[in-house]
Amino acid sequence: MPGSRFSLSSPTHSSCDIEMPQVRFVHSIPEAGRLLPSSSRWNSIELNFNMFPQSSTAFDSLPSRFSKSVDFKLVITDKKCFHRFLYITVSVVFIFLTLILLLQFMPRKHKHHGSSKNLTLALNQALVFFDAQKSGIYPKNSSVTFRGDSGKQDGDWEDTHADLVGGFYDSGNNIKFSFPTAYTITLLSWTVIEYPQKYADIGELDHVKDIIKWGSDYLLKLFIPPNTTSDPTIFTKNESTYNDINCWQRPEDMSYPRPVSKCSSTASDLAGEIVAALSAASLVFKEDNYYSGALVKRAEMLFEIATAEDTVKQGTYTTVDANCGGEATLYYNSTGYKDELVWGGTWLFFATGNTSHLRYATDRFKLAREEEAVSDQGIFYWNNKLTASAVLLTRLRFFHDLGYPYEDALGPSSDMTESLMCSYLFDRNLFKETPGKLILLRPEYGAPLQFAATASFLSKLYSDYLNLLRRTGGSCGGDAFSLEMLRTFSMSQASNKYKNFNYYVNYILGDNPMKMSYMVGFGDQYPTQVHHRSASIPWDYLPYSCPEGDRWKYSKQPNPNILLGAMVAGPDQVDNFLDERDQPLYTEPTIASNAGLVAALIALHDPPRNASDDGKDITSGIDQMGIFGNIRLLPPAS
Repeated sequence: MPGSRFSLSSPTHSSCDIEMPQVRFVHSIPEAGRLLPSSSRWNSIELNFNMFPQSSTAFDSLPSRFSKSVDFKLVITDKKCFHRFLYITVSVVFIFLTLILLLQFMPRKHKHHGSSKNLTLALNQALVFFDAQKSGIYPKNSSVTFRGDSGKQDGDWEDTHADLVGGFYDSGNNIKFSFPTAYTITLLSWTVIEYPQKYADIGELDHVKDIIKWGSDYLLKLFIPPNTTSDPTIFTKNESTYNDINCWQRPEDMSYPRPVSKCSSTASDLAGEIVAALSAASLVFKEDNYYSGALVKRAEMLFEIATAEDTVKQGTYTTVDANCGGEATLYYNSTGYKDELVWGGTWLFFATGNTSHLRYATDRFKLAREEEAVSDQGIFYWNNKLTASAVLLTRLRFFHDLGYPYEDALGPSSDMTESLMCSYLFDRNLFKETPGKLILLRPEYGAPLQFAATASFLSKLYSDYLNLLRRTGGSCGGDAFSLEMLRTFSMSQASNKYKNFNYYVNYILGDNPMKMSYMVGFGDQYPTQVHHRSASIPWDYLPYSCPEGDRWKYSKQPNPNILLGAMVAGPDQVDNFLDERDQPLYTEPTIASNAGLVAALIALHDPPRNASDDGKDITSGIDQMGIFGNIRLLPPAS
């Protein structure tokens, strides 16, 4: 009612009584936006809320903005109570605003795209595996406590007197294969070139560079340039396969002969892979001019010999003769050499900036594609580098325009890369899957995890390239894909036809029907009977002969030494896995496989927390221009 007044007060008249008396102490003038001073003492306040039509007296002559109003007169009779109310209100507002500001400026945690796994821990452990595989004078500060000096006489056998001490044992055996070693160093170097800040952010940059240098030091020993009295020599293997396969013995206890296998310049595939490894490693160590220069010099010498026009000298190392590939055919049988020469030429171009190497790679890309086995198409592993070469050449086309005639030459590689991503993402019956959704890129070969890991790496790497270009995705035919489809396995899609290789990393780390992590030491359940000599024999400082070692090989007890970070071969085509030491098709790890796992893990890892705008993309953590440091635009070779 217009003339009504309400009084709110307690019967006992507490210190915070609120009344609405007839006296006005403060007048409000809405039009002026201020208060008129009161003639009385300021110990109460009257608040007017106009909600009814006002009279036309004094300051009420202007019509109200509201059709109806009501006159509320609120009087606070105690000054202390009102001050307390104000202090509390202001404090609450201040705290609320402070919390908002803190939440706004606090560092945000990067989200893993589709991965709930601790990728930092997984990467830490995956790198430790390479420490356990080192041959030669073992580092004293290694975290692997069940390894020591071994293979100290490698290279000195019959009429061969070479220094082949060092390198890595290939797998659970004591063999040092040159071909997969070179592949491993190339791939690990590639990951450092692309994601150096990610490694630094988690404190693993020095570690991974130490692993690469251990390998590149050894690779420098494998190629002996020609001189006036001898042809060039490439060492392919150091061991006796017969003794090694039939003797279950720690490398520290080896007493049997370790023959040396060597090739002439005919081993084009091995030469191409060593060129790639030395060239890529030179970019990793570019701040060390002397060492980087030594790597490049040796790579250029070997590439010149391997690419000589005399085609009689070209071929695969496993088809030359028994002294060259020999028993390596049983384990790392190379099916072609053109892909390795393209791979080597591409990396040598990045290492030197010499466009003649790029011209060689692009000119022979089509020939290498024609030579590629059907069973290898779309797969990146120790025997096939064409898929990875396409991604590398696509990178060059995206970010460092060399102009004519390279643009036309690089076109087929980028087309191949885009088609590869589409084949990964869409159901085209190109690749089978296990019931648990693990991709089977080579079902007849076994050891499926190594192929899934490199596919994961390439797909994430390519999505990072597209992200740098500010592209939202790509297309092939009638299908289109987004960056998120490359990054995240999306089970919530309306159609389940999309695959993503982040999911395959999760599969490796435990999200599989067996509920087992296939990387040793990661998670609550992982293989305990890994097919590995050093891990399965107690480190008790007692030597064990070959017959004595058999008791450990066929034991059903868990390995006494945990081979931390080793990714085993993996399950069969229906997701079954046998955790048995004498079943290497399930439980044997290799350095080549683990290199693929490291590549996938670092690509999928969170971007650096403190990335700066110095050419490194803060979204993906990739070093966009680092690989191009040696490239200068030169006139194309005639």
